[in-house]
Amino acid sequence: MNTNHSTQKISSYYHLFFVVITFIYWFSLYIYVPIFVEYLDYLGGAYTLIGFIAGSYGIMQILLRFPLGIISDKMQIRKPFIIVGLVTGVISCFGFALTESLSFAFASRVISGVTASMWVAFTVLYASYFRAEETTKAMGNIQFVTVASQLISMGLSGYLVSEWGWKTPFWLGGILGCIGIVMSFWVKEVGNQTSNRKIEYKELRDVIKEPLVIKVALLSALANGVLFITMFGFTPTYALNIGATKESLIVLVFSFMIPHAVAPIITGRYLLNRFNKWSILLVGFLGTFLFSAVIPFITKLEILYVTQMLNGYAQGMTIPLLMGMAIQTIPLNKRATAMGLFQAIYAIGIFVGPFAAGAVSQNINFATVFYLAGAIGLLGLALSIVWGREKSAHTVSLKQKSM
Repeated sequence: MNTNHSTQKISSYYHLFFVVITFIYWFSLYIYVPIFVEYLDYLGGAYTLIGFIAGSYGIMQILLRFPLGIISDKMQIRKPFIIVGLVTGVISCFGFALTESLSFAFASRVISGVTASMWVAFTVLYASYFRAEETTKAMGNIQFVTVASQLISMGLSGYLVSEWGWKTPFWLGGILGCIGIVMSFWVKEVGNQTSNRKIEYKELRDVIKEPLVIKVALLSALANGVLFITMFGFTPTYALNIGATKESLIVLVFSFMIPHAVAPIITGRYLLNRFNKWSILLVGFLGTFLFSAVIPFITKLEILYVTQMLNGYAQGMTIPLLMGMAIQTIPLNKRATAMGLFQAIYAIGIFVGPFAAGAVSQNINFATVFYLAGAIGLLGLALSIVWGREKSAHTVSLKQKSM
């Protein structure tokens, strides 16, 4: 596919402005994540139901992300979707804060899935601030902001609950989200996005048939499945079971999230210049497999912290790299469609992972949750090897034909 396009120069002010809005967006989504399973348990939910509610965040993403990408490309706009994302994020947080039942918790979690669906527009708009060959760098930057926001918000979560009660994280997320809504009206959209020729339905089919998009989306579904089973799901509960307190959960969060934030920057700026992308994915999934499957064997918090530092780094290597690979070869006017398809497929992992983990925990035992996460990581490792070899063979074949 032809990827040539001109990119309007965007000032540092608009980069920073967008970064702040992105930070608020993720803050409102993740401020309650470390205590969410415990909160649902406090409301009286069984583990199967808890897994379903936690995973329902992915349901709306599966349904919405691809259609939203198509609509965004057809209209050649991104900004309204960003505004909608912030508005629904506020509704979700206040829904949790103002109610105290599993039914309303489910409804609020589904609404948060609508919020997360708008991430398609965030990533495509931010990528438009960079040249096509800098897409992976752009995704690394935006992933760093994402993880930094998740790190700070999740780090505050346990402390807020211990000091002021279960509702505090939801109130704080909603209030900050209101600030984000106001700011979002001044987001800068690149001029050439609106002047590009609008995408035709035949071209949409071409995007859907792009093999690389499907492959990296499936790998991302596996990576996100593990992430939402472990750190964004049941790892904090395991830490509490072996002696952590709600206040000390901040140590676990920092242990995982700081390497998770640093990994995209190191990968984008250093590793990609020295190693093949598929080799990096192989290493990332190997670490994901090892440091997820080992969790049930750990009885000391200090050891759990160390293994989750390594797990955070491994998972941080894969997710932004896959995101960049999904749109790097896609023309600008088709990128929201490609990103929507990519994110809709990986949202399957966000839903199925926690739901399956909750079911096996309920019917077998809690340790099985992490064996499942390890098995998913192992599958990602195997696919990275197979598809990486296919890519290498294809490259060699093209070189031979050009001789």
